[in-house]
Amino acid sequence: MLKARILTAIVVLPLFLSALFFLQDIFWATLLLALTVIGSREWSQLARFSVRNTIFFMLLTTLAGGELLFQLSESVKVDAYSSDPMWIYILSAAFWIVCAPLYLKQLYFVKNPYIWMLIGWMLLLPTCLALYQLRAISPLLLLGFMATIWISDTAAYFTGRSFGKHKLAPTISPNKTWEGVAGALIAVLIYGLIWDFWLNEESLASKLLPLLLLMAILGIIGDLYESLMKRHANVKDSGNILPGHGGILDRIDALTSSLPFAILALLIFYSPDL
Repeated sequence: MLKARILTAIVVLPLFLSALFFLQDIFWATLLLALTVIGSREWSQLARFSVRNTIFFMLLTTLAGGELLFQLSESVKVDAYSSDPMWIYILSAAFWIVCAPLYLKQLYFVKNPYIWMLIGWMLLLPTCLALYQLRAISPLLLLGFMATIWISDTAAYFTGRSFGKHKLAPTISPNKTWEGVAGALIAVLIYGLIWDFWLNEESLASKLLPLLLLMAILGIIGDLYESLMKRHANVKDSGNILPGHGGILDRIDALTSSLPFAILALLIFYSPDL
């Protein structure tokens, strides 16, 4: 398993970085739409859709995602900081801050497949748009935000494995601990300070650090949310497209909750000089 994970990372990471920095906008949008559609297929399995509902969901995801990406591409040609998709980012933030924690506490249960479709779109479409718009603003900025989640996940894993004693959510993900959360936040804090020093912006720390820490917290919520979905579906991974890593949703679970929030904060609070 470890060998497969390493080999997949060796292959996928250079391809992703090449796409991030060198693909033309239309091909980047096409790649994002393809990944979104694959994610919709995996979501259909987690939500246990029927064959008819799976086809319906994937078709509407393709149409909606394609239209939203087209509209966004036109907007960012005029202004990369366009606020046109802000309402989508606001809905995403509301879902992850309010609805997802309630579901993690299992205070409500969803049975209607059409509600599951709406939730699936709430996960996939804002993430797709955030990936496109953040790249339009700066590929390095997008990579920096994604690295926040990678660092958080890595630090949480090793800290939890070494010092973890107090379970974070034992019925959802038994291996996650509060010590791991602390390690993740400390690592992200250090990363933010390094980022601030590297950019040499005197006022940036007061803006950047809180955002990165909130991204790490939301990333943990996103991770737990997908873990609960997989537990309900009685599967280990959302898919098998990435050997050793599972499916697309397994790789972007923390990004679905954090990237739309990051671009929302950027549009509301941060200047284009960032």
